[in-house]
Amino acid sequence: MDSKTDPESAQQATIETVEDPSKYRGFNGEHHAGKDRAAELLGNSNERVVVSEVDNKRILRRIDLAILPVMLGVYFLQQLDKSTLSYASVFGLIADAHLGGQDYSWLGSIVYIAQLVMQPVIAYFLVKLPTGKFAASMVLCWGIVLSCMAVAKNFKGLLATRFFLGCFEASVAPTFIAITQMWWRRSEQTYRNASWYAMNGVTNMVGSLLAYGLGHIHSEKLHSYQIIFLACGLLTVVFSVLVFLFLPDSPVDAKFLNDHDRVLAVERLRDNQMGVVSTEWKWEHVTESLLDIKTWCWFALIFSISIPSGGITTFGPLIVNSFGFNPFNTILLNIPFGAVQIVATMGGAAFATWTKRKGPALALLCVPPIIGIVMLLCIKHTAGNRGPLLVGYYLISFYPGISPLIYSWSSQNTAGETKKKTTTAVLFIGQSAGNIIGPHLYTTAEKPLYRRGLISNLVLFVVLVIIVTFTTLYLMFLNKRHAARRVALGKSEVIVDRSMMNSQERAISDQVDEANGEGTWASGGEKAFDDITDLKNEDFIFVY
Repeated sequence: MDSKTDPESAQQATIETVEDPSKYRGFNGEHHAGKDRAAELLGNSNERVVVSEVDNKRILRRIDLAILPVMLGVYFLQQLDKSTLSYASVFGLIADAHLGGQDYSWLGSIVYIAQLVMQPVIAYFLVKLPTGKFAASMVLCWGIVLSCMAVAKNFKGLLATRFFLGCFEASVAPTFIAITQMWWRRSEQTYRNASWYAMNGVTNMVGSLLAYGLGHIHSEKLHSYQIIFLACGLLTVVFSVLVFLFLPDSPVDAKFLNDHDRVLAVERLRDNQMGVVSTEWKWEHVTESLLDIKTWCWFALIFSISIPSGGITTFGPLIVNSFGFNPFNTILLNIPFGAVQIVATMGGAAFATWTKRKGPALALLCVPPIIGIVMLLCIKHTAGNRGPLLVGYYLISFYPGISPLIYSWSSQNTAGETKKKTTTAVLFIGQSAGNIIGPHLYTTAEKPLYRRGLISNLVLFVVLVIIVTFTTLYLMFLNKRHAARRVALGKSEVIVDRSMMNSQERAISDQVDEANGEGTWASGGEKAFDDITDLKNEDFIFVY
């Protein structure tokens, strides 16, 4: 192809022309049972849908500005509220509440027990209820519960409030994965998942400063940790109002887009082959999800990383405290930990987006934690070694970059509304189980070395690399199987995955299709909004 093009052809190359939706099954303006709601929206549109690159960028920018700030705020508050326990431990909670033995570990684990129990319920609610309203209700409820923790004065009271906190917080990440799937192309999802998950690092930084400031407040009626619980809880309650007002339920219902832009926002997702939103619960999707080997690959991956995550999240400040720092310095030294988390999370997402591969990015992110754990195990805990010990601790903090990539890997390889929600539920059951186990591998009796916890974490990071390798090979096999099915059906063996392309790559693809006398729908799209699963849709391309 000649590298020189005239202005007219260059302009045409930036346009994605979408054929008349009525040419596709179910797009005739009638409601079809079992279809995605996006199919109905496109069927009711009397216009020929054209998504130019200018329109695409404009709509993407509006979506980012309208949806992402709400998601970032909610996830920041969730992580802040969940971390209040570790902040409170530094300011005397353990002594004042007479916690002994495994009591503190159970306060860390009970949140995840609640999250594990709630996942099937949340999966059902995410299909049947309006997503935005559901999210706002959950934020309100956990804010109220956290505020009530200020009056809990013993282990039983803290355990009860932490359990309910976990019940309501259990919805956040599954809801955000669902939101990411319904608003962004697959090529855009990894960055967005990483963005809201990176609030973990922001929480460690801002939360540490907040706890530092609140810890200096002296009150005759409230302990420092009670002030922390109350302040964070009330802030969450206030923010729930903003979630209710500004988080739409889906692109089909988005008030910040006009009728034409809603159609464009939905149409740009066709190449995902994943649908947008459906309120019909399909038990056959549940069965397929539970029998799908991929589902259990995601489970194994998230379980393996969540054990170290659960332990380090709960005991991180105590590990730093064991290096010989006072409580206030311990809180402040968690700030670099948060900064490294942000770099690892966004850097891992950038690498995965650039390579269009999740496997290599996940394997590389396991290396720094392995080095960091070895340093903590081998370096003596003396005042003179505080510097190297902190370096080792900060290297471990690369691990948060792993979880959002697993979220993206799972969500980008699953289609069918009920299957997506069921697979996400299984994923978070694995995460909850790992987070339950994690804190119990550490005990305050083992300070300052915490050898059992660190050694078990070291083994799990190695296991993660092995599971990543197996998952990559299995996804490659599934792509070959789908190619064989396409040939058997008389279709092209090779189709182009436009959902993972950037704007320049889509323009080149359009030029190639035009030169070959093919439309932009040579890559398929007839079943994109039929609410069928990834294994049933032979045009679905798995991302490894």
